[in-house]
Amino acid sequence: MPAPAAPIIAKWIDYFQCEFKISKNRTTKLGDYRHPFKDKGHKISVNNDLNPYAFLVTTVHEFAHLLTWNDHKHKAKPHGTEWKHNFKRMMNPFFDLHVFPADIHQTIINYLNNPAASSCTDLRLARALKKYDTHLSTTRIEELPLNTVFTLKDGRKFTKGERIRKRYRCVCLDNGNTYLFNPLAEVLLATGT
Repeated sequence: MPAPAAPIIAKWIDYFQCEFKISKNRTTKLGDYRHPFKDKGHKISVNNDLNPYAFLVTTVHEFAHLLTWNDHKHKAKPHGTEWKHNFKRMMNPFFDLHVFPADIHQTIINYLNNPAASSCTDLRLARALKKYDTHLSTTRIEELPLNTVFTLKDGRKFTKGERIRKRYRCVCLDNGNTYLFNPLAEVLLATGT
């Protein structure tokens, strides 16, 4: 995470007695919060492959869950008004420290008008954060021309189809099934096709 943010996050970990874990890349989520259960306390995990700004946004997102749990337990929805209020409030110290570059700062301000369940769900925020990724060997689905063949990390091949609302309909060449892809999904261009 950006260096000026680390002391604040360290204080939160200590204050909330939270187990904070940096996890291997998980393709289904950027971070996770687990409320106390039996003799175990709060647990937060954040993926290790995020750029510093995405790591910080994800960390604050998960701490907002922790604070919401402390205040409301099961009475609040996971990404309801209570969580949104806490997320906005917990972002303020990082704005005061000017931790984010101007483009991300402005995009987060816009995002905070109605934060989504994931920063990936808000395409503007996801794009702004991805600009600071250092591992750019992949291509985003939205950048590919129609009918381009691409592969996923697991080796499956697909053909890019039309955009249906917010996602692209793509056909798997291995089994003929149709899948919907987020425009920001990272893929590899297929070779030898």
